[in-house]
Amino acid sequence: MDRIEDCISFLTGKAAQQVSRRARDKLAPYGITPVQYAVLRVLWEEDGRSGAEIGARLAIDSATTTGVIDRLEAAGLVSRQPDERDRRIHRAVLSERGRALQAALDGAMDALNAEIAADMSADEAVALWAGLRRLGGVGA
Repeated sequence: MDRIEDCISFLTGKAAQQVSRRARDKLAPYGITPVQYAVLRVLWEEDGRSGAEIGARLAIDSATTTGVIDRLEAAGLVSRQPDERDRRIHRAVLSERGRALQAALDGAMDALNAEIAADMSADEAVALWAGLRRLGGVGA
């Protein structure tokens, strides 16, 4: 490798910085961070998941998951409710306010996806998303 710009670690790091900054900017008007959005998105798919289930789905550690749920709870977007079968488990349940944000937050992130995709051809965008899923070890 002759230049740092040929290093995959450098390139993916810079790309991640740019995308993360743009995601923060899109979500800031709603007082939501990208990781909070990810937790909400998982709950919109299936409400009432445990912290362990959310963490496993997003591949984030339990301390991070707990902190994010704490902040979402403090913001009135979710509540913790004990599991019906195992009282040691608490489930994150969306509030009405948490459910009401779905359209706006999904719209903001859809706009970000469209902006990123607009910088390349349709085939390049499909290949980028597929490559990122493989590199990140996340499902389709």
